[in-house]
Amino acid sequence: MTELMDISNQVEKVVRETAEAGKLTAGQLLVIGTSTSEVIGRRIGTSGTLDIAEAIFNGIEAVRRKIGFWTAYQCCEHLNRALVVEREAMLKYRLEEVSAVPVPKAGGSMAAYAYRHLREPCLVETIQAHAGIDIGETLIGMHLRRVAVPFRPSIRYIGEARVTAAITRPKLIGGERAVYRLEADETC
Repeated sequence: MTELMDISNQVEKVVRETAEAGKLTAGQLLVIGTSTSEVIGRRIGTSGTLDIAEAIFNGIEAVRRKIGFWTAYQCCEHLNRALVVEREAMLKYRLEEVSAVPVPKAGGSMAAYAYRHLREPCLVETIQAHAGIDIGETLIGMHLRRVAVPFRPSIRYIGEARVTAAITRPKLIGGERAVYRLEADETC
């Protein structure tokens, strides 16, 4: 039990740090990729556990409830890396819904747990999230906005799984004359 609480607390800290670094606000998207197998020291896709998924979910929810961002839980390759989101987020972002119900052996334990614990879950094919956290090298990059910036949280492992995070920023366009920030005393 203490181990599950430790996992939840570590995840909460990583999510909080990522949200702060990415300046996440209510209504923005955070993609979560998780291998519960990797968290317990096993090879990805071999030993998923709903207990670990619950601990991770609780850590994420502790921060999400305070900030109000939307979560998108990435499924495994058996569901083509589809994402579990709240129906309201799907509608807001005009995402394409797909038909499947994630289960531990086809979707992964994390996505299966999230699907059963979100208010009104649905599956979407793809998103462009504002930030992301990858627990166990599940490869979430395809679901981030175009300019992803690596972020190094203070906690680098959850259990045995490596943690990688990213925030995104708008593209910097223009050439050598481009200006990206207006100085307070600047006028035309």
